[in-house]
Amino acid sequence: MPYQSVFRTGLFEGRTVIVTGGGSGIGRCTAHELACLGARVALVGRTHAKLEAVAQEIAEDGGTATVHPCDIREEAQVRSTVGDVLARHGRIDGLVNNAGGQYRSPMRDISTRGFEAVVRNNLTGGFIFMREAFTQWMEQQGGAIVNIIADIWHGWPDFAHSGASRGGMLTLSETAACEWAASGVRVNCVAPGGIASSGFDRYTPEAQSKILDFPPTVPLQRFGTEAEVSGAIVYLLSPAAAYVTGTCVRVDGGTPNNRSSYWTLERARRTEPFEGFHRSVTPELLRRPG
Repeated sequence: MPYQSVFRTGLFEGRTVIVTGGGSGIGRCTAHELACLGARVALVGRTHAKLEAVAQEIAEDGGTATVHPCDIREEAQVRSTVGDVLARHGRIDGLVNNAGGQYRSPMRDISTRGFEAVVRNNLTGGFIFMREAFTQWMEQQGGAIVNIIADIWHGWPDFAHSGASRGGMLTLSETAACEWAASGVRVNCVAPGGIASSGFDRYTPEAQSKILDFPPTVPLQRFGTEAEVSGAIVYLLSPAAAYVTGTCVRVDGGTPNNRSSYWTLERARRTEPFEGFHRSVTPELLRRPG
């Protein structure tokens, strides 16, 4: 069964889209959806084997993807990677800045080195990729950039380093949307909430217990799917979003809207997830008994 996208076949025919962090999770899912819609996808990430595995999946499904190993934190590597994508595809129509990560820690225990490492991964690397995509191609040809942030609203306890970097990416995107509009470049963000993905299985047991406590606090009372995030990304890259720039689409089940101090959620009765990704795998954490 192919990817079940809600968008029309051939929507991105002849277009090239870079997806950073394309070897797993939301990046992998988004790459599959874009490829099924006709895009030539340039997969970027640090682990060559993971990128190759996704490229092989896409090829088996009839799509086109190329592999570009790169550490987004390293300026020279990013500059070279953008040049390589242009050499192989001749154009860059979209950039999905998805690569990033964090670890759980109280703010008082985060070292300066740890804080800077997360900021460099989640903010600085994204900035470098945006700038290089713009200066090497989009400044003269236009394009669309989608930056993936997170559910950072009202602060993010135990993830201060990631909250700070994701908040920075939001305002960076708003600034770029203004500065680069004259070049025909749109810049937006997508903010996922609790999304069931392979990332769940990489957290510590303590953090995983917190993850399992999460759905009852969400108005829609479930985790989101990778395909639900991918759908928002694809919309922002599409012609339908031609007048959308400098904004953020939340894909979080309404999480920031639950005022638990004076409101008790009723049981959600009609909240069916959308799962268009035919190769989606439920995280091991969510398959455990009980």
